[in-house]
Amino acid sequence: MSSDPWGRVDETGTVYVRTSEGEQVVGSWQAGTPEEALAYFERKYEGLVVEIGLLERRVRTTDLSAKDAQTAIEHLRTQVDEHHAVGDLAALRVRLDKLVSTVDSRREERKVQKAKQADEARTAKDALVTEAEQLAQSDQWRSAGERLRALVDIWKGLPRLDRKSDDELWHRFSHARSAFSKRRKAHFAALDAQREDARKAKEKLVAEAESLSKSTDWGPTAARYRELMDSWKAAGRAQRESEDDLWNRFRGAQDVFFAARGEVFAERDAEQVENLKLKEELAVEAEKLVPVTDLKAARAAFRSLNERWEGIGHVPRDARPKVEGRMHAVERAIQEAEEGEWRRTNPEARARAAGLTGQLQAAVDKLRGQVDAARAAGNNAKADKLARELEGRQALLDQALKGLEEFGG
Repeated sequence: MSSDPWGRVDETGTVYVRTSEGEQVVGSWQAGTPEEALAYFERKYEGLVVEIGLLERRVRTTDLSAKDAQTAIEHLRTQVDEHHAVGDLAALRVRLDKLVSTVDSRREERKVQKAKQADEARTAKDALVTEAEQLAQSDQWRSAGERLRALVDIWKGLPRLDRKSDDELWHRFSHARSAFSKRRKAHFAALDAQREDARKAKEKLVAEAESLSKSTDWGPTAARYRELMDSWKAAGRAQRESEDDLWNRFRGAQDVFFAARGEVFAERDAEQVENLKLKEELAVEAEKLVPVTDLKAARAAFRSLNERWEGIGHVPRDARPKVEGRMHAVERAIQEAEEGEWRRTNPEARARAAGLTGQLQAAVDKLRGQVDAARAAGNNAKADKLARELEGRQALLDQALKGLEEFGG
């Protein structure tokens, strides 16, 4: 027979645990020595100690619900009461009783907190409605539209109020968004109408420019092209898909005329060579703006350079693609910087990135806790499996964090 302060094994292999009510049968052991039997059931006791410790920590440091906590306590209490472990079971019951008291206290605290959160949610939703109603009158279509979409996300993240209050506030909030949307649609419908008028006007300008392209009446025709250019600028922009095509035709017609004139007036070659030198100097100045570090300054500087460029005049035909290509390359770099700035400051993308990062962080934290619990319980196989899953989730989290950094946080 073998024994320790909390249990013993009799000659039949029956294992007992000592309690304040007397000895209780733990189980039967026939597979080894009495010392091995006691060690086995002592390990089971240590497992209960670990589980209770983990539950105490969860109750203390997480938002574990009272219902889930109570279920876990009862599960552990059943294991303690079944006497399948050797150790100070009474001490475990005391810890479980204390946990019950702690959970009850937390329940009351959460009731108070929930009431406070409801008041805060009401205040927050009132503020959202007020801001939405102000934005509904804005003419800043892009920024106001983005802010209204952001307000919807904020609203969704707030707790619900009582149905009557929540419905009334939502009705005002939704009405403000609808009012803004109607005004914005009316604005862009008018803008589309203006662009259609511009397209029709430019179609006529292109037709006349193309009809003049073969003219040899150099002076009057050149003057008329200048007038057509003034009319072009005054017409406003057409739809994007039409604007580029119309411009290429308009500019192409001018190029045909001025190229022919240039061939006739060969004496102007010297002037065009000088123009090329000036434009090359401007191209050098423009190329210093790349890479773009200050978008606003680069945009202003390029606009100034481009105005000077337009004022210089024609260059030799064979040199034009190269020198213009250099300016176009700088213009594309500035446009790409503008697009990059827009993507970086896009609140919807940032919100999605932040939301994904939060979800992945929560998953990593949960898996890490499960790995720790499995290790503590001695279940290394499960812990290794969970650790492999944790490694994959951590890699995804690292990628998400890197993506979030591109949005500035």
